Amino acid sequence: MGHNGSDDELIDSTLALSERAFRELFPILPKEWLSLDLSTPQLKVVLLLLVHGPSRMSVIASALGVSLATGTGVVDRLVERGIVVRQGDPEDRRVVLCCLSPKGEKMLVGLWKLAREHAEIMFRSLSIDQIMAVRAGLQALLDAGAATKDQLGISTVPGDVISAPMRKPANSEAKSRKRST
Repeated sequence: MGHNGSDDELIDSTLALSERAFRELFPILPKEWLSLDLSTPQLKVVLLLLVHGPSRMSVIASALGVSLATGTGVVDRLVERGIVVRQGDPEDRRVVLCCLSPKGEKMLVGLWKLAREHAEIMFRSLSIDQIMAVRAGLQALLDAGAATKDQLGISTVPGDVISAPMRKPANSEAKSRKRST
């Protein structure tokens, strides 16, 4: 879809507004996330496991852009802290999957819950019409993301990653993962 100059200006000003909104309205996340006492690579692993579920070490190392040995070291430290566990793949005993432990899941769900509570306070200060406008905007962004995910090179994220209980891969999901790695 082509855009003319005024469309480009509207898009630019909307992007600037969204950047300002995230900086000003959501400072709660960085403060809480910084209190986790995780290194940057450890935080990346935890987020990867939150979004994608149990993963092979090769997938984790690749996502971090490090060697398998370095990735294993990062995961080892998370295992020592009880945030990540290793488990065998029921479909292939040679494969070891890393996943969030109950402690790791509880930690992340607590952070998202806190952010949700803060957002709820903000939403309660809006009129019904304003809330509906926000909903329509969010749905439009989700639809645009789905329509352009291939172009943007992003993978599909399960619908309700945060508010749903953390999921373990079903046998078919585990088989699919094996084929793609």
